[in-house]
Parts: sequence; C-alpha cells; structure tokens
Amino acid sequence: MQAGPRIGTLLLLTVAGFSGFAAWGGQQLLNRQHQPLTPELSQAQLWEHYRWSIDPQLRREAALLMVARDGSNELLNSQGWGRDPLAGVVLERAALKAAAQGKTAVAEQTWQHLLDRFPDAPGSAWARLALGKDNPVLHQQLLQKQPAHPAALTLAAGGGSEPLPLHQGALHLARWNVRWPGALKQMRDACQATGAQAPQPDQRQLLAKALAKRGHAETALACLQDVDAAPETQLAIGRSLLLHGDPDGGTDQLLTLTQNNPNHPASLEAARILSEPLYPDPGVLNALPAAVEKRSAAVAAARVRLADGDGAEAALNQWPDDPDIWQLQWDLARDAFLSGNWLRARNLLERDSDHGPLPPPLEARRLFWLGLSHQETGETAQAERIWRNLIKSFPAGYYRWRAMDRLGISEPLDLRKPHAQQNPQTWQPLNSQNALVNRLWRLGQVHAAWEIWQAQRDPAITLPSEERLAEGRLRLAVGDTWMGLDQLWWLSLRWRDPNCLQRILLHRSQFPRLFQAEMEAAAQREELQPNLLRAIAKQESRFAPGVVSPAGAVGLMQLLPSTATEMAGKPTSTLMLQDPADNITYGARYLNQLLKQWESDPFRSIASYNAGPGTVAAWPQPRDAEDAALWVERIPYPETRFYTKKVLDNLLGYSGDAQPFCKEAGRGVR
Repeated sequence: MQAGPRIGTLLLLTVAGFSGFAAWGGQQLLNRQHQPLTPELSQAQLWEHYRWSIDPQLRREAALLMVARDGSNELLNSQGWGRDPLAGVVLERAALKAAAQGKTAVAEQTWQHLLDRFPDAPGSAWARLALGKDNPVLHQQLLQKQPAHPAALTLAAGGGSEPLPLHQGALHLARWNVRWPGALKQMRDACQATGAQAPQPDQRQLLAKALAKRGHAETALACLQDVDAAPETQLAIGRSLLLHGDPDGGTDQLLTLTQNNPNHPASLEAARILSEPLYPDPGVLNALPAAVEKRSAAVAAARVRLADGDGAEAALNQWPDDPDIWQLQWDLARDAFLSGNWLRARNLLERDSDHGPLPPPLEARRLFWLGLSHQETGETAQAERIWRNLIKSFPAGYYRWRAMDRLGISEPLDLRKPHAQQNPQTWQPLNSQNALVNRLWRLGQVHAAWEIWQAQRDPAITLPSEERLAEGRLRLAVGDTWMGLDQLWWLSLRWRDPNCLQRILLHRSQFPRLFQAEMEAAAQREELQPNLLRAIAKQESRFAPGVVSPAGAVGLMQLLPSTATEMAGKPTSTLMLQDPADNITYGARYLNQLLKQWESDPFRSIASYNAGPGTVAAWPQPRDAEDAALWVERIPYPETRFYTKKVLDNLLGYSGDAQPFCKEAGRGVR
C-alpha cells in the first residue's frame, strides 16, 4: 500500500530534476548561441530582439542600445532585475532621472535599492553621495572606497550638504584629480590656513605638487613655507616655472633637484627638460651631475647639437629606442639635406633592423626622407623600393602622399575639389582592461563606461599604451575632443609596437567627423573641400568651440577678432565666434581668400592661415613642384612648419582611401 506514494514522489522528483536540468542546459545553450549585440544593429533589429528574444539578458541589452540612441528611459522600466552589473546601471539611470524630475522620494528609494543590492558597483558612488546628506558615514565610505569616482571628486570639491573635515576635500583632490572643477580653490584655501587649521608638512608637500601641476608654481612655493620640496614636488615646480614665464627660477629649481638627488628618477626627467631647447645653455648642462648626465639620452642629444653633430653616431647607437634620440636623428638629418649633404642625411636616417621601426608617424617621415636621400645620391631603384614599402605599410597621410607624388601615382593636392564621401567607420570594441567598461561601450552607454573607467583610474600609475588608446577613444565618445585628440596624437608618437588592429584604431580615432552640417554648408558656399575645414579645425582647436588662445584667437577655426570682423563685414564678439556655425563660416571665407591670393597653392595657403599671408610672402618662394617638400622644411617658423605638414596630414587622413595598410590574422584589415 506504501509503494504507490513512494513511486509517485520519486517520479515527481525525477521530472523536477529533469526539468531543472533541461532549464539549466537551455540557459547554457542560450549563452553559447548569444551573439553580442552592438551599435551596428539597426533600430528595427534591436526592437526585434527586445520584443521577441527568449533570453531576458538579451532583451535588456537591446533596451540599453535603443535608449542610447533616443535618450528615452521607458524601455528600461523593470530592467533592474538580477545580480548582473547592468542591473546596477539601470537603477543608477532610474535614480538620476527621478532626481532630475524632482521626485526626491523616488530617487532616494532607488538609490537605497542600488546601494543595498550593489554596494561595490561603480553606480553606488552616486548613491552614497545622494544618501550621505543624512548619513555622513556614507560620504566617508565614498571617499575611501571609490576615491577616483566623479561622485567622490564632486564631494571633495564641496558637493556635499556639509563641509568635509579639515582639508579632506583639498587633499583628496590633490591626490586623485588636480584638475577637477573647484580643486584649485580648495587647495589654495588649505595652504593658506593658519594656526590649528594649518596643514601638516606631508600635506603641504602634496598640495604644493598639485598646485604646481595646475601651473601655480609661486603658490606652490608659498604653500611649502619652510618644508623642503620632495624631488617630485620640486620637479613639478620647476617645470611650471619654465612654462609660465620664469625660466631662471625654473632652471634653478631643476638644477638643484639634480644636484641634491642625482639618483632619483625625477632628476632624470629634470635633465630632460633642461635639455629640451634646440640649442640648450652649455652652462646648464655643465652644472648637471655626472651621475645624471651618463644616464640621460636627452643630455647626450643636447651635447651633440652643441657640437654641431659631433658624437651623433655614439648617441644614436647607445640610445636607439629613446624619443630624444629619435628627435636628434631627425634634426640632424634635416640639417644635412637642407644644406645639400644628402649622403650624410641618408646615413643618419638608416636604422639598424635590430632596433625595429619607430612609431608609425615618425617611421613614415624617416622612410620618405631616406628614400629621397637615396634618390639624390643616385640610387633611384632603392628609393622607389622604400617609397613603395611606405605606401603599402602606412595609412593615408602627408608622407605617404609625398612618396606617391615622387613615384608619379598621386593626384595633385586640390583644396577645392571635393573627395568622394567615405563610408562611416564601423563600430569597434573598446578593448579596455575593464570588462564592464567594454560591455557598456558595446551597448552604447559611453558616458557610463567613461564614468566607470575614471573610477578605476589611479593617477599615480602609468597606463599601458593599450589602455591609453581606450581612454582616448572614451574621451572622444563623451565629447572631450580637446584632451582625447591630444592624447591619441602623443600616443601615436610613442607607441612603437601596436598590433594591426591597434594601429587601425589609433589612426582612425584621430579623424572624428564633427559639426557635419556646418562644415558641409560653409565648404559649399566657399567652394572648398569639407575635409580641409575639418583638417584646420582639428589642428587649431581639436574641435573645442569654446577655446580661446593666449593670442586671442577664438573657436573651432581659431579666428582673431580682427580677421573675423573683416570676413563678416561687421563687428564680431567672442561669444559670436564661439558659435560653431559662425566660426566655421568666417574661417572658410578666410581660407577661400587665401587660396585665391596664392592661386590655389596648398602649401602657402595653409602656412598663411597660421603665420599670416604677409609673413609668408616675405619668405623665399618654391621654385617648382619638386621643391615643395623642401620649401615646407625651409619654413623659418618651427610652429608654422609643423602646422603646414600636420594640416595636410589631417586633410589626407580625412580624404584617405580604404587601402589596407597592415594584416591581421592573415588578411587585410580596413
């Protein structure tokens, strides 16, 4: 009589177990078949995933991608389920939306929900900031657990409901982000405190170094009072004095640093700074300790320059992988070919294959001039081999075009003829070291990705090149073109061994297409290439509309008010010139005027945009097309020389074809 129930129970358990196993197996199969959603999918495709997918995680990802496009949060309703980090992101968005709408109770409830469920998630930083007004312990947790998060920096800069304990905000900002809005005032106030409120010696050290990094060396020195500057602090102060109008004071600081701490890494950097001028002061070099000089490639390069090139071979051989030696190699080679000594230029530009190539922009420059040196010394076949290798191995740019021009396979540089419209760049993974940052990038949540990336950044640690590439791309994605483009450019000049995909991403990321409608309209009115306007704006302002130069030039195209007024035919103002449409309009009109003046000569027209047409007219003019490359190198103003080449490099980069220039996994990558 008892067998029936036991059999029934066993049967039920077996069925339940089988069902559970089947559900588990189905989930694993879903995970294996799950093709990650990316911004390349259309809105219709994403909607199909959101509406019909049996995988709830896929539905949430589709919702996040659609929200990234239209800014509406409705699709994220009820998507804060589970323990996945994306749930924390959804809750953070919901709380921020409620706060923005004035729904304080809903926001606080959502923040608490987020903090309870995801106490270690990046979004919990904002929860601690919001809820800490009634619970100061949460504010202290925020500063200790998530010190680099924007929420912690906001709190340190005075964004809390109550002041932080003595100098805590100033010291926090000095350690984690000296450029955060409000940091400068906080740090100054801390330095000026007296009596029982005065900072301790170690705190003065930290504050002084941070103030010097902000360019306030005199304030930093005053902050130290009787405290001896640590090597890193003295380095920051010396550099700041040099950059901001006190070269004697800066030199004294840096020399004292090297003499008192010859074996400290900061002394090596100080020696490099003191060696930077093209022709440095021999007395300064002679004052450097021998222990510093023997370790410094920069000092060796400076000695070679002062000796008119004597000792170059020894320096090049001893430090072939040092950027200061790369610059020395170029400076000496340029001096040689400008003086007609092509054999010496060729010998200087040769590079032992054991040392590997230079970073791509420097290697392209070296190869072009090495090829021309071979041609000028009668080795035409070798020159052509070098140029063909350059064309095959590098993306569109100034020196690639120069090589094509020498081989007779380039089109003339016509700054008016529009190029065929390029296909939009395809989406590419971010490849950060942080998996959640990569995931948010894939789902179009670039601001959340940037916030989390900032939160895990320690400014005391030097990032690897791969992560600096990710940082630069993130900055561009959130609209920080000023820092992003600068960072990517300097990375391209120092990264010697990127793989093919990294080379492509680093190159293509430096050519954002911003202010499209304004660029196209102005180019059409003035009969210019839109890419010429992009090339100028990128070099002048890195696409930052509000930037004003020390000389008073304003906006995207960096127009002086006098020039803008002439182009507008009416008075202009800084506010007007910070409007992208007006600035691009007057900049395009000025470029059109310069092209007419120079009969469409691209080199003199672009040089004139930087130095002024009157200045350019006073220089010796190019004799013929063959002399154009040398004419650019003879421009007497280093800034204008670099500017002319860089604008043309930008133009060609924007206009470049889709020619593959490296191979990944046995195939061309575009």
